[in-house]
Amino acid sequence: MASSTSAILFAAIALPASAQTEPDAEAGVNGEDIVVTGSYARSLRAATDAKRTASYQVDSINSTDIGKFPTQNVAEALQLVTGVAITRPRGEGLNVSVRGLGPQFQNTLLNGSPVAVNEVIENGGAAGRQFRFEMLPAEFTSSIDVIKTPTSDMTEGALGGNINVKTFEPFDVGTKTTLNVRGTYTERTGKVKPNATLITSWVNNDDTFGILVGGQYWAKDVRNDRWYNAGWYKDRFASQLGQTGLYLPTRTRATVETEKRERISGMLSVQWRPNPEMTTTLNVLATRLDVAYDEYGLDIYPDDSSVAGHRPTIVPGSTVLDGDTVVKATINDVRFMASREYSLNRHDLFNVGLRQTWDHDAWHVAGTVNWSYAHSYHPSYDVGTVRSRAMFFAPLTYDATRGYKDVPDFNTTVDPTNPANYQLYQFNIAPKNSKDWNFYTRADVAYDFEGFISKLAVGGEYQFRKRDYSRRDFIVNPVAGTPLSSLGSGVYEQLPFDDYLQGLGGNIPRNFLVPVTSAYLDAFFTPTVENSALTPADLAASFRTTEKILSAYARADYDFSLGSVPVTGNVGVRYVHTDQVAGGNLRSGNAITLVEYPKTFNNVLPSFNLRAELTPSLVGRLSASRVLTRPNVTDSAPRITISTDAPTASGGNPDLVPFLATQFDGSLEWYFNTSGSLTGAVFYKSMDDYITQQNVPIDIPGRGTVQLSTQVNGGDAKVYGFEAAYSQVFTFLPQPFDGLGFQASYTRTSVKANYTAGSRVIKDEMIGLSKNSFNVVGFFEKGPISTRLSYVWRDRYLSGTGSTTQAPTYTAAFGSLDGSIAYRLTSNVTLSLEAINIAKARQYTYNDLPIRYGDINDYGRTILFGARAEF
Repeated sequence: MASSTSAILFAAIALPASAQTEPDAEAGVNGEDIVVTGSYARSLRAATDAKRTASYQVDSINSTDIGKFPTQNVAEALQLVTGVAITRPRGEGLNVSVRGLGPQFQNTLLNGSPVAVNEVIENGGAAGRQFRFEMLPAEFTSSIDVIKTPTSDMTEGALGGNINVKTFEPFDVGTKTTLNVRGTYTERTGKVKPNATLITSWVNNDDTFGILVGGQYWAKDVRNDRWYNAGWYKDRFASQLGQTGLYLPTRTRATVETEKRERISGMLSVQWRPNPEMTTTLNVLATRLDVAYDEYGLDIYPDDSSVAGHRPTIVPGSTVLDGDTVVKATINDVRFMASREYSLNRHDLFNVGLRQTWDHDAWHVAGTVNWSYAHSYHPSYDVGTVRSRAMFFAPLTYDATRGYKDVPDFNTTVDPTNPANYQLYQFNIAPKNSKDWNFYTRADVAYDFEGFISKLAVGGEYQFRKRDYSRRDFIVNPVAGTPLSSLGSGVYEQLPFDDYLQGLGGNIPRNFLVPVTSAYLDAFFTPTVENSALTPADLAASFRTTEKILSAYARADYDFSLGSVPVTGNVGVRYVHTDQVAGGNLRSGNAITLVEYPKTFNNVLPSFNLRAELTPSLVGRLSASRVLTRPNVTDSAPRITISTDAPTASGGNPDLVPFLATQFDGSLEWYFNTSGSLTGAVFYKSMDDYITQQNVPIDIPGRGTVQLSTQVNGGDAKVYGFEAAYSQVFTFLPQPFDGLGFQASYTRTSVKANYTAGSRVIKDEMIGLSKNSFNVVGFFEKGPISTRLSYVWRDRYLSGTGSTTQAPTYTAAFGSLDGSIAYRLTSNVTLSLEAINIAKARQYTYNDLPIRYGDINDYGRTILFGARAEF
């Protein structure tokens, strides 16, 4: 198996997009010869081998998959794994969910070690622990394992799955150089940006020393046309309507979001093997991603009365109801706001890992030291989320009777393109700075036995993590009623796009005035403003958390026969001790108190895995384990604001304890040949200490006990379901049809849950959980041609719980059709053409009911074309 895996990796880095012409005769599971041709077919065999022989439930994908699918990063490669779904903000994969559990429930490892996490800084929302897969170039990745039933030696942290991303190492590749040059064309921008990856590997003649170096430059322009809604709220106009319990839309925006993305990445891997027993490996990865975000919008506020002298009023007799939803109305004195939001968001990730293994007879000893640093920030204050705005007041007539998939009608009698109608509104710059450090070390010792116990292993880990997050807001409030024209004509322009949401109906503003960022900066961001002191709000938004984690494990592998059935597996226990210190600034009026909240967790996590080879081609599995996921650092940080006139507060909760779950898994796997399988699994997770939104008493220095509106433990949820997968290369067909192949997988997930958001009861739903998801892949590899077509789909899911007065938000079902074709021009040059979102699917959200429109996102197709060469 080791030699075949090396062959797969060799082929993957050499020509991932090419087809192999020579047949590869392999012995089938029942002894027959099966001819497998094509690099992708070989990758299926490698994945099948890995799953079949593993002592736990795992799905793998190797570099041939990643290199050949139209993927922009690792997340998009993972969407083809059974039970995995991804998020796609503005059309690019970012976060990963496994078996219905959202991104925060996954534990991402890089070459077996935890890795620092880059933060969201584009807007005000911080995510916490969700790894941003856009930081990992797909071209650097040799394989990915998604482990769904952990063993006791695996680093804890996942209720969903342990995702281990492995980068290329020289002993896997040999002596080889590849160059991949591509262009990335995005339909909505009409622009092509370059992408070049160079990887070179060298191993000496006696295979004792190797070095691999890789570099990548990647660029992409993005445009997303969006119709955005901030939610539907209850009783905002109850006194005017003379009726309670009715929902109306709140802030709605016609907007065009653009990004200029540039990523520079490098990797280094050095391996030394002085003898067959000892291997030393050094891996270094560095990535810088710059995202210049520029958004043009017209905000419409049907229910906002925050500006003095203005109060929206519903015109009597203009409303139309659909149940408890006001789907049509005319509202006077509504604020319309031309907005421009710009930020240059920089994300740096640096990871260094040193791994030492020693295998002597029955002894196996390994040690790892890994350090990583993630920094997300704006290079200077004047590019830190600059919000430039101007407003006018006018009547609004809206009609949302067509539901969430159609643009509603939003009409006004005032011209949004005429600068004379506008007055200035608050100017704001909000720079953020997030630093995340992770130091990790572990040691493992194992000994092989003969008999019922086949191996005993013990080990320990130490992990230190620190997050330092700060935000400040520079705010300038112009004198009320100041006309926009007072700043001159250079501070505004017309929307520079004439095809906003083209092809979608709805009578909405499609042309409107937008501010010019540089002119607003010159007018408002004076040296006095730039050098102003931090405000209490700035201090309250910042936090520091540290975690010191000590863990130890023991694992016993067993091997016996039950009649004629070979049975293998493992049983073990893991002990985890966590010391957490959550520090921040408590705000009470203008008074700030620096605080730290220490907390200690102790958890015992047993695990059991059993694998039975029922026949030479049929494998059954059973597993059980106790798992945990720590709270998001943003939820446990004491970013707390205290009321000055009441014993209440809002913000983070440093008293949170980890999510815990007991999970069971069973599977049956039929491997009918070396590259074909039909597998099914059932799973059940019983979660306790589920974190929900509620009020909780908390002791505040100098104030005593107050009621904190925050996240708390106490909910319970049960997640269960099944998944099935099929893959086969149709080698039994006559030529040329023996190059055909097919993959498919389906996952069904259900949840039993009962918790509250504010005082709204949420039943049988969880954030990010889709009940159904599937993917299908058809491919053909013969001679110099390789082509594939895939469709990935996930059901709707809850994306926001809402509150007592705000309706929950759902992300609607979404599917993406992607494809690729490659032609091997010479023995070492391959041309490729790839397409993402071929059908131009749009992403939608809605609020609780389909009649309550949410977002429409239209980012169009992405086309990648280029050449790959081997030297």
